[in-house]
Amino acid sequence: MGNLFIHPILKEAAAVFRGRGKKVYLVGGAVRDLFRGQKAQDWDLATDARPEEVVAMFPRVFPTGIKHGTVTVRYKGHSLEVTTFRTESAYTDGRHPDEVRYAADIEEDLSRRDFTMNALAFALPQGPLLDPFGGGEDIKKRIIRCVGPGEERFGEDGLRPIRAVRFAAQLGFTVEDSTLAAIPGALGITARVAPERIREELDKIIAAGKPSTAFLLMEKTGLLELLLPELGCCRGIEQKGFHRFDVLDHSLLACDYSAREGASKNIRLASLFHDIGKPLTRNMDASGIWTFYHHEQESARLTRNILTRFRYPHTVIDEVVHLVSEHMFFYEETWSDAAVRRFIIRVGEEAIPKLLELRKADAYATAGIEAGGNFLVPFINRIEGVLAQGRAFSLKNLAVSGRDLQDVGLEPGPRMGIILRELLETVVDDPELNNREKLLEIAKNLNRRYTPACN
Repeated sequence: MGNLFIHPILKEAAAVFRGRGKKVYLVGGAVRDLFRGQKAQDWDLATDARPEEVVAMFPRVFPTGIKHGTVTVRYKGHSLEVTTFRTESAYTDGRHPDEVRYAADIEEDLSRRDFTMNALAFALPQGPLLDPFGGGEDIKKRIIRCVGPGEERFGEDGLRPIRAVRFAAQLGFTVEDSTLAAIPGALGITARVAPERIREELDKIIAAGKPSTAFLLMEKTGLLELLLPELGCCRGIEQKGFHRFDVLDHSLLACDYSAREGASKNIRLASLFHDIGKPLTRNMDASGIWTFYHHEQESARLTRNILTRFRYPHTVIDEVVHLVSEHMFFYEETWSDAAVRRFIIRVGEEAIPKLLELRKADAYATAGIEAGGNFLVPFINRIEGVLAQGRAFSLKNLAVSGRDLQDVGLEPGPRMGIILRELLETVVDDPELNNREKLLEIAKNLNRRYTPACN
């Protein structure tokens, strides 16, 4: 099949290689995606030119993986990852070959790749398409199959089992039986992969249209117990009386809903982990109903452990944990405006839309049916109404500052912080008191209350 659309930049770059008498092929995911009629996102090239020869061909070349035969070429505003044909030896660390040997031709290079769908090569600039392992047919049948024995491919690189289930979720493909069966035997290799690399795969799974596809395959093969045991423990934790599904299926449905709605990564992560504290907080009440009191606190703790384990940025960890810890909010129309203001202060104005998205996902996953957007409308209207009043929702909104308190004789220190927080509570209850003179008078009274009496 030689009629794939090849970007003009690739043809221009190929002319540089050919001008030096070198072969160059478009390989990997780019060819797979073009074969499927999709746009190629990343351009990986394989060549018989050595890295030092590629450096001499182009003015801007970066040694991004030169010890593995890879350099990155910046060409007319585009990045091309160029790797010399190679074949590899043993993988002692479960991720990288102990030794890289350059291969004689593209066919030998393709034989070391993970899956048949990724083992196609298009000879630049105009073909032909090389497909020595039947990857084109597997793409048509939507099958993920290892190049050669799965035990060998997964034994070489412990990240490949996770990539297999990730591709299943991303592409909507099925993992071929013998390939899937080879994953459990490679768990020891996967356990040695760096947390950051696993995090990258988890992020791609979360970004897929239906993340549950990957997580269910992970459960079936032992990857879930290895990588996310906190989530795996949710299997069989029934919630009858409140939910149709056990905690694991409920969590996966919530994550799928967030993905379907185009939610951000942090909301998808919160949807996945919001109930993982339930196995540790489950108790049966006197009527025989399982309860999970304060599970959101335990879920937040476990979520922080997971995200820290996989080296997520602190900003991601803090937001996801905050959403998980607050997801059990319960609103009644009898709430006073002060109660709504306290909710806004506790949750944070910026987090409220994300928390509402999480609640929608949680509600959907209760029975696997759309709850309807109207169930949150009364609360949203109350929040918007209170926000429109422009009242104080943080210390910076108070009509007085620490400097003002110092001017009337209060000393800086912990006591001043306590008094400022009490002033905020006062204003939350009665916004009309957010007046400089009134707050200073209240502050002086509070200061006298906290000042120890002389003996």
